[in-house]
Amino acid sequence: MRSFSTKALSAVLFIAASVKSSNTQVLSFVARSSFPTPKSSNRLTTVHPAAVAVTSETEPRPLPKIIQGGMGVRISSWQLAREVSKRDGLGVVSGTAMDVIFVRTLQDGDKGGHFRRALASFPNQVMVEKALDKYFIPDGKPADKPYRSLPLWTLEPSRQTEEAAILGNYCEVWLAKHNDDGTPTGGIVGLNLLTKVALPTIHSLYGAMLAGVDYVIMGAGIPSKIPGILDALAQGKDCTLPIEVSGATADEESHALNFSPKTFWKGSGSPHLAEEPLNRPAFLPIVSSTTLAQSLLKRSNGTGPTRGIDGFVIELHTAGGHNAPPRGWHFEAKDTEEPAYGEKDMVDVKSFAKVAKGLPFWFAGSYGKREKLREVLEGGGNGVQAGTLFALAQESGMDHTIKQNILTELVTNHELHVYTDPAASPTGFPFKVLEFEGNSVSTLSDPEVYDSRPRVCNLGYLRAPYLKPNGEVGYRCPAEPVADYVAKGGDADATVGRKCLCNALCADAGFPQVRFFTNPDTGNKDIYVEPGLITTGDDINECKSLIKQNEDGTWGYSASDAVDYLLSGLEINDGVTKNIERVGV
Repeated sequence: MRSFSTKALSAVLFIAASVKSSNTQVLSFVARSSFPTPKSSNRLTTVHPAAVAVTSETEPRPLPKIIQGGMGVRISSWQLAREVSKRDGLGVVSGTAMDVIFVRTLQDGDKGGHFRRALASFPNQVMVEKALDKYFIPDGKPADKPYRSLPLWTLEPSRQTEEAAILGNYCEVWLAKHNDDGTPTGGIVGLNLLTKVALPTIHSLYGAMLAGVDYVIMGAGIPSKIPGILDALAQGKDCTLPIEVSGATADEESHALNFSPKTFWKGSGSPHLAEEPLNRPAFLPIVSSTTLAQSLLKRSNGTGPTRGIDGFVIELHTAGGHNAPPRGWHFEAKDTEEPAYGEKDMVDVKSFAKVAKGLPFWFAGSYGKREKLREVLEGGGNGVQAGTLFALAQESGMDHTIKQNILTELVTNHELHVYTDPAASPTGFPFKVLEFEGNSVSTLSDPEVYDSRPRVCNLGYLRAPYLKPNGEVGYRCPAEPVADYVAKGGDADATVGRKCLCNALCADAGFPQVRFFTNPDTGNKDIYVEPGLITTGDDINECKSLIKQNEDGTWGYSASDAVDYLLSGLEINDGVTKNIERVGV
């Protein structure tokens, strides 16, 4: 089990954080820190990248050839995104469940002081101090004690939950965009969110925009309302995200999550912050077909000729995480067969270029190979998005023990198998599961581990809203206790094989919840530590070529090694071309 304790900080200092807003300078103090104040950067006036990022007023920056995939929960960490962005790629942090990651990091003692370093630059130190008072534990919580939880997301979320989401996403993006001494890296950073995890979306976007995020990338659904939300948040205007509620009819009042920057900042005692314009990040929806891309270009609610869309990521079904279902496929309860994908589910680079309306695009889903990068560039695309290749890099947020077990399996010539599970995700989308049983790793892919897990829904990101008989909105998840789900009107068959991705993916990132439960065999109160569930792309075995042994005997490779590998295909191609020209062929 991971140890949660850290050494006590060597000193207790106050950090003066100076934040300029309009003509007013706000001076406040952040306690319980032992690091210098970072050099300030004006996160509210960073140049908006649109489709092309800018390094100065006159010098355009080329679009990245490599996008590091956004893998949640927290696999795409700020450390990983920062390293990729320093190599002129688009480094992406995952915003999924960052509210929980934020409060758990503080409860683990914020090793290295990184979050507190980012918090020192946040424009409202009252919010920061409140969060530190509530969650920060200098030495870290005991390993056998549960994390303190946040109230679950609803259509009317608690102030506590709202602030945690904004602060968490702010920290992750700010850290990805700054060196350890607080100076900007100059790289471009994106935020990845899941459309299906709808309720925290606006607050996650807002926190990231406060930190100057350059791109927003969203998949696992149809994010047609996001361009309009980005437009509104950039101008400090109110925005709304419609939320589907099961059982509600078209005649009934529509349901939505509403957010007002003015109201939010007024509640924090700094209403002037809502008047500060923010950069509107470029928006790249993840699509699996030309049809969906065309639909988004017609129906999205943003401004401009492309309705607020600045490019696309085309992700095929071999990618890790959630996959788009095959054409014509519908999940049947108790179905355990892998969905069958065919030619209709494939997308050709050149054919997509014809419908992209001149927008940039990147291909993903087993495209983390040097020959694939060359193929996309030659076909008219702008590059590739690679996930699995970076998930195993040393800078990723994957739990060290889990990562080492996977790397060890690969270097000892064990062929790993990835299963497209039709039932694992409560969303109903197919979900990639690495069938892995390491020496010291137990995951929900093991039937015994799955069967022995006491069901609970205590994070609730994938809960679906439904209309109760009394007209109120309730929330249910097929991965929660079966009796609870059925009592809420759910079908018991829909619970078969469902896995709690919320808890499992937090465990993958080294933040497993610890809870007490009554052992049905002994009647005693036992401690239960949430197991993980590892998701990767189908091409995980191809990462083996990059792995090398470190001086301490562990295995690994860096994010920079992964970038070098991808770009080496272009160097090889250029070398062949030059050689042909030299000999006159």
